[in-house]
Amino acid sequence: MSSDNEGRACRRQVIGPQAVVLRRFVEDDEALLRGIERVRKRAPFRRMITPGGRAMSVAMTNCGDVGWVSDLNGYRYTSDDPQSGWAWPPMPAALARLARAAADAAGFERFEPDACLINCYVPGTRLSLHQDKDERDFGAPIVSVSLGLPATFLFGGARRAVTPGRHGLEHGDVVVWGGESRLFFHGVAPLRDGRHARLGVRRINMTFRKAR
Repeated sequence: MSSDNEGRACRRQVIGPQAVVLRRFVEDDEALLRGIERVRKRAPFRRMITPGGRAMSVAMTNCGDVGWVSDLNGYRYTSDDPQSGWAWPPMPAALARLARAAADAAGFERFEPDACLINCYVPGTRLSLHQDKDERDFGAPIVSVSLGLPATFLFGGARRAVTPGRHGLEHGDVVVWGGESRLFFHGVAPLRDGRHARLGVRRINMTFRKAR
């Protein structure tokens, strides 16, 4: 993956104030998939438990200086993987380069993520409307990368009651939001049946954040 060429031909779709979809921004997914596989081997995907005691629909893992976790004690970032007791795997360079390039293309310069949440969806799984508000500083954007099966991204407003817009995402699309939209509610509609040429019956989503 060449960070110099990343996303030059992408189409930029505005979905909210300081919120865009960069269509087909990922030009070469090989380095990304290799990096994800390295992370998965050290920190396998798992369905975390919500504070209410229910298993989350989507399986996930993390890489970077910190990782996002959920259990009966609440939502938070930790330096260590609670499943193994080891530090989360370092963020692969290809993933960090992509996150910086996408943020820059969306108008957020000098983005330096320290956390990458990697979610694995299968048909039928979904992500309920929520805000990303466990970070210490909301000045940095969120960068969300889609690989594999198509998905419908739901992007609402500052209140849960705002009806979200529905935006189809394909392999290689990247959503970036920050500024006025940083705390907007968002989610993913139930994934439809299908098969992707590279990832089979899966959708992999990488969400980059500046957590600390």
